Amino acid sequence: PRAPSTRNNIRDCSADPPYLPPTATDTTARLAALRGTLRTHGAQAYIVPSTDAHMSEYISERDARLGWLTGFTGSAGTAVVTQDKAALWTDSRYWTQAERELDCNWELQRTTSIESIGMWIVKAVPAGGNVSLDPFLFSIDTWNSYSRALHGSGRTLLALETNLVDQAWGDQRPLPSSSEIYSLPAEFTGRSWQEKVAGIRQRMEQHVRRPTAVLLSGLEETAWLFNLRGDDIPYNPIFYSYTLLTNTTISLFVESSRLSAAARESLRSGCPGPLCVELQEYGQVSAHLRRYSQGNVTVWLGTEYTTYGLYGIIPQEKLLEENYSPVMMAKAVKNAHEQEMLRAAHVRDAVAVIQYLLWLEKTVPQGLVDEFSGAQHIDALRWAQEHSRGPSFQSISASG
Repeated sequence: PRAPSTRNNIRDCSADPPYLPPTATDTTARLAALRGTLRTHGAQAYIVPSTDAHMSEYISERDARLGWLTGFTGSAGTAVVTQDKAALWTDSRYWTQAERELDCNWELQRTTSIESIGMWIVKAVPAGGNVSLDPFLFSIDTWNSYSRALHGSGRTLLALETNLVDQAWGDQRPLPSSSEIYSLPAEFTGRSWQEKVAGIRQRMEQHVRRPTAVLLSGLEETAWLFNLRGDDIPYNPIFYSYTLLTNTTISLFVESSRLSAAARESLRSGCPGPLCVELQEYGQVSAHLRRYSQGNVTVWLGTEYTTYGLYGIIPQEKLLEENYSPVMMAKAVKNAHEQEMLRAAHVRDAVAVIQYLLWLEKTVPQGLVDEFSGAQHIDALRWAQEHSRGPSFQSISASG
């Protein structure tokens, strides 16, 4: 039976019994499972971000830990769970949505500031307590912000290599993508991956610090460098990977069984030699970096896309930190051929949009179209265009 709530599409936790809309998720069992893992690891609180291990703007279902734990499906948020409390922080785009999706186990905090999260933790966790998190899901800057927020409070930030949400999620967690990783034909790139690698090595030589390696964590960095594409994350033509590029070697960390025959052949074409790509399993990047960092080396990385977990492996004196890696900077400058391809893609997209506007002019007066069917129709028109790999984000369709 409906509680006497003026708006029955949002939760009412003050009602007796509390009222939950049909869009809310019951998270009681999930929280109990997470709290069990917290006890096992001797931690009093656990921080869960909405990011993946590559600081991607969009994430895969397998990385939607925040969504699974809370029921909240917005693209940005942070949760903190203690033995007796649970709270979600998100920005104003998502406040109404959160009230529809959260159950009454959760407090909604209408801010995203790390200071606010720190203050809540200090109230919820007794002095001497450990606040744990997965260092491979936090950027260097975010980790440092939490460290500052808890500094001097008597609460310790504890990096746990095991992800506790993954443990609680267990075998219900979606499997990693198994789709093919393919080569982007030369007609789209204007430069071979060998030329790109040579360009990055030249930047390494010209840098005043003479770095011996570049570490790539952003998924689009590796995809761009090797002219490879995949679809591990919806609306993004990328795949899970890391790259460690040195003056003489190239290590690509990826599920190699997923590479198409043509992609594998392209990467192996320079073997043996400095343009031979050594394929290593995706999960081996930490161990490899640890071994490499023992030598007389300097590792160049971009702090925007590198997690604190990887950053912490490299001794401070062997690091060359900049906001963006040299690959991200090179990728940002499009060559003449890429510019031509961009324009051609926009022309094809414009054709689809014009077809859509014409279709709307005919169908809207007949009352035959709503926002949802309109979004489906423009997607279909785009798919019909040559070279289409789908939209770059889910259609946002609104009228009136």
